[in-house]
Amino acid sequence: MTDSDIIAIMEEIVRANTVGGGAFKGQVCTLALIDEDGFPTSAVLTPSKSDGIRWLTFGTLLDENRAIRSSVNNRASVCFGSAAHCVNLVGEIQVVTDADVKREMWYDALNAFFIGPDDPNYCVLKFVTKRYKFFRAKDGIEVADIL
Repeated sequence: MTDSDIIAIMEEIVRANTVGGGAFKGQVCTLALIDEDGFPTSAVLTPSKSDGIRWLTFGTLLDENRAIRSSVNNRASVCFGSAAHCVNLVGEIQVVTDADVKREMWYDALNAFFIGPDDPNYCVLKFVTKRYKFFRAKDGIEVADIL
């Protein structure tokens, strides 16, 4: 199996777990950040959109820990896992408050948390992958690489 084949498999897993991916199955991923004391923290989130494994976005509260921690330390990890596979992406994250980006990344389920895409407390976290690790249980494939 080539690197391109493995990346294609990972991209399909990410697409199936991303609202704007066209194949959303209602799953979530784990976002890991570094807290103010230098310790890892994690949260379960649904990605808004993605470009394969290159980047993913998440809607969150601007005054909430995820946005605050991302502003202080931009190192992050995103994991899509199940009994069948694990896609672990490592990279950098940034807080985006641009109105056009917020509207583009908006999806209906966010109405439960915000008054709309123009809510001043709504922001987008954009994660950009620097490296990845992939494991698939059925054939024991395990690969780690840098994008």
